[in-house]
Formats: sequence, C-alpha cells, structure tokens
Amino acid sequence: LAAALLFPPAAEAHGIVGRADLPIPVWLFSWVAAIVLVASFVGLAALWTRPQLQSEHRIRVVRLPAAVGLAANLLGLAVFVLVVYSGLAGTQVWSANFSVTFIYVVFWVGTPIASVFFGDVFRALSPWRSFARALRWIGGRWLSGLREPPLRYPQRLGQWPAVASLIGFAWLELVYVERDRPSTLAILSVAYFALMVAGMLAFGIDEWSERGDGFGAYFSLLAKMSPLVVEDDVLYRRRPLSGLAAMPVLPGTIALVCAVIGTTTFDGFSNDIIWRKLEPHIQSGFASLGLGPVPAQELAFSVGLIFCVALIFAVYELGIRGVRTVSRRYDTVELSRTFAHTLVPIGFAYVLAHYFSLLVWQGQAIGYLASDPLGNGANLFGTSSYHIDYSIISFAAIWYVQVAALVAGHVGGLTLAHDRSLAIYRGAQEAVRSQYWMLTVMVAFTCFGLWLLSAVGT
Repeated sequence: LAAALLFPPAAEAHGIVGRADLPIPVWLFSWVAAIVLVASFVGLAALWTRPQLQSEHRIRVVRLPAAVGLAANLLGLAVFVLVVYSGLAGTQVWSANFSVTFIYVVFWVGTPIASVFFGDVFRALSPWRSFARALRWIGGRWLSGLREPPLRYPQRLGQWPAVASLIGFAWLELVYVERDRPSTLAILSVAYFALMVAGMLAFGIDEWSERGDGFGAYFSLLAKMSPLVVEDDVLYRRRPLSGLAAMPVLPGTIALVCAVIGTTTFDGFSNDIIWRKLEPHIQSGFASLGLGPVPAQELAFSVGLIFCVALIFAVYELGIRGVRTVSRRYDTVELSRTFAHTLVPIGFAYVLAHYFSLLVWQGQAIGYLASDPLGNGANLFGTSSYHIDYSIISFAAIWYVQVAALVAGHVGGLTLAHDRSLAIYRGAQEAVRSQYWMLTVMVAFTCFGLWLLSAVGT
C-alpha cells in the first residue's frame, strides 16, 4: 500500500475523484445484502451456540524493541511539524499543499483502516501524546511533583470531550467554508495540539487520550477490532473482533460510535438530491433572522450534521427497546451499554465504504506532495512529476469493495450481538429471539448505506 501511494503510475491530472456509477441496480444490491444478513442470522442461530468472542485468546508473537516505539514517536512529531509548516509557509492552493491531503485523506481515512488491520498505531504516532510523554519525563526528572497528574478526571464526563472534538472535526470537514485553506488547518492543528497536551498534563496521558482526545478515542475504538494488539511492548495475536467484548462503555461512548456513523452518513447525504432540495429552505430560515449567506449555510449544514448523528442513535435505541421485550431482567440503559460494541464494525464499514475511492485515488497525491510539500516547485524525492492514476482501479471494483465492506461490517455487528446474547441470556433460544430486532436494525443500516452510495457515489 505504501509503495502504491508513494510511486503511483502517471495519469493526466491531479484532482479529487468523482462519483462512481453502480454497475448493478441498487435495489438488487439491497436485496442481496438483506438476504446475506438474514442467512448469517440463521447460520449463527443454528451453528453458533456458545459465546466465542467474550475473551481475546491472545497468542504472544514477539517483543518489540524500544527503538520501534521511539521511532514511531519521532515520526509522528516530524509529520505534524511538516503539516503545520506546509500549511503556514506553503501555497494556499489546497491541491498543491501537503497539509490538506495529509489531514483529510491519509490521517482521517488511512489511520482508521490501519487501526483495524494493525492495531492501535495512532497510540505510538500521536504527536501530542509523544510530546506530553516527553514533557512528563523531563518534569519527572527535575520536579518530583510532576510525576503524577495534578487533577483527577471527572468520571461523569466520560468520553463526551472526545465526542465533541470528533464532531468538531467533522464540522470542519463538512460544514466550514474555509475547510480547505492550509493556513486555517495549520492554526487549528496547533490549537488542538496545545489543548491535548494541556489535558494530558492535567489529567494523565492515558486518561486524557482515551476520554478527551477525539482522534485517540476513535482510532483506539476501531483498533479493538484488530487481530493484533501491543501491550507492554509485546505484540499479540487475538481473534478478530474479540477486543470489542471488553470495551469499557463510559458516558459518551455510545454517542462516540454514533458520531462516527452519523457524520459519515451526513457526508453522503449532503450531496444527495433530497438534501439539495431541503437545505435552501433551512438556510433561508436562518437568513430571515438577519444572518449572512455564509453563516446561514453553515448553520443549515450544522443542523443536518446533528440530525444524522441523532438519527443513528435513535435507530440503535429502537433496536435496544425491541431487545428489551424479550426479557425484563435487563433495562434499556443496561442493554444499550451491553450491545454498544456491536456498532463499531458498522462504523468502520461506513467509513471504508464511503471513503475508499478517496483513499485509493486522492491518496496517490501524497507521492508528489511529499516531494513538494510547500507547492513551490521543489522535488525532494524526485516524485513531484507524478500524477493520480484513476485507472488503478475500476469504478465497478470500487462499488464491489464498498458493498462488501457494508455487508461485512453489518455481519460483524450481528455476530457480536449474537455472541453477547449467548453470554447474558439463559438459553440459546432466548438469545436468538433477542436478536430479531437487532437483525432489523442491521438490515436497515445496510440498505441505508447502499442508498447513500448509490445516490452520491464517493
């Protein structure tokens, strides 16, 4: 993958990809996806009669040298410095500046995929985490009072700060009109860096990384799906998806997963004809309050963004209320927390399906932008003449990958839900009956995701 991104074949021009037309009618794909989910449900009910994913079953692979972690820390800091420097000192043409493509493509889309396949890589690469650790180490050597965080993190906040920062980034990407201005991204990156370092020094590095850092919490969440995990510098293998079973559900955790699905949903829905007809009416409503065109537009899109996140949460809660009808031993709050981890594969499926073509095509731009990060004609690595090759994958192949990602993600969620039901209910029949509603939710999410892809492409 790295070779494909750094040395893509030549093509005619740089640029953002357009939509891909579905080679088979969306209604047919929707029916096939629904049938796959129903068949998976029947297969799980018949063959999966004991919990299999409630423990990780780790197998030790190798101890990683300390130099690996140090190299990752330095790499993350170096790339962050390059992003900020290129954003401030480079050209303000987004397509010619390293920072924009890196943030929106490599970081925002590539890191989630890397987290699922290789584990929590961002934990080692996070520049603010590395910097805070360095400050903590220096302070601990010179001032014994800095060895422990001075403040205790308020437990009632849970992961709500991470939710706020994640939705804030989605707002920046999808709503803010200056989102592709390199200097703006650089300034916001420095501000976020400072905020994260301050939080880690005040409340503890691990505590704040999991609860206050939106990116750290998001990438760590997806990494629990990975078959690889690193703990105390030791690399382990484990059953895929099994890391989600022990996922701590804090205040805001469910909202975090719904934010991942909901923001991606709005990214697709905002390009759909329904939104294009509806948005002007919402915008005119804000304009009637005396707001200018730009603030009115941003507020209209903000409403759409929050609505999509709330919609995902409502659909999930509807499924939980259905599960509640099977047995009265668990209330809806407890069930909602118990099955929260089943949404994580769906969140990843939406991200992969929606942004796959962006990563495959626009990700190639890193090859020439790395040689000329400021857009001033430099050629540091001899790759500045490279261009995006749109023939590297066909439109049909992209659609098949997107549909496969959606279906696989929802089958993964269904599997996790079934496995958890077997663990908490008295018998297999009761566990199966509890999942009728969850199956309906999975089918709805799958068909909705396919509709978004068919309506707007990526």
